[in-house]
Amino acid sequence: MKKILSVVMLLTFALILAQEKHPMFWQDIQNFKKLDQENTPSKNSILLLGSSSFTKWQDVSDYFPGKTIINRGFGGSRLTDLNYFSEDLLKPYQPKQIIIYCGENDFADDAKLKANVVVDRYKTFYKKIREKFPNIQVDYISIKYSPSRENLWPQMKEANKKIAKFMKKEKNADFIDITKVMNDKNGNIRKDLFVEDMLHMTAEGYRLWTNVMNPYMK
Repeated sequence: MKKILSVVMLLTFALILAQEKHPMFWQDIQNFKKLDQENTPSKNSILLLGSSSFTKWQDVSDYFPGKTIINRGFGGSRLTDLNYFSEDLLKPYQPKQIIIYCGENDFADDAKLKANVVVDRYKTFYKKIREKFPNIQVDYISIKYSPSRENLWPQMKEANKKIAKFMKKEKNADFIDITKVMNDKNGNIRKDLFVEDMLHMTAEGYRLWTNVMNPYMK
């Protein structure tokens, strides 16, 4: 009995060590690879990259009928993660457009993080995209002002402003501002667009995003 228990403990310990060797979100990337093996990614698609606002938009194709969309958002991801896994996120695809929603979690991870750091992280990822896809359309969706993260709004607003300025100078690039459409008539964030955690959005929130995004969709 003791021998069996020892073997179980050793196997458990080995499994824990094996898991620890993998970086955060490694499993998400493996899941994407499996999806790509099961269904060859369509060429000239619209590739969504980013965090949970995309991950939870499971029915995104229903919002954009006639568009071929590949959703590769993984919840909790930061721009540092997009940079780390850039090869895995870009190499398998031949999109005509890439749309990014990421940066919110960078601030959530470190409340003292300066906007410039997040902007630089985005510029790094943008450069990686351009190295592989020099001429396709690349769009960045502004960081939303989630009520649960109100303490981070000042840095987020500054980052949005600077990324918008950067994208304006780039060719085949746009900054898609979804912040205004999420406000009420008094300019306050509509909390009814969020689920209970005041972080993730309701279907109505995504409908409003769709209205703003539609003119940018290739």
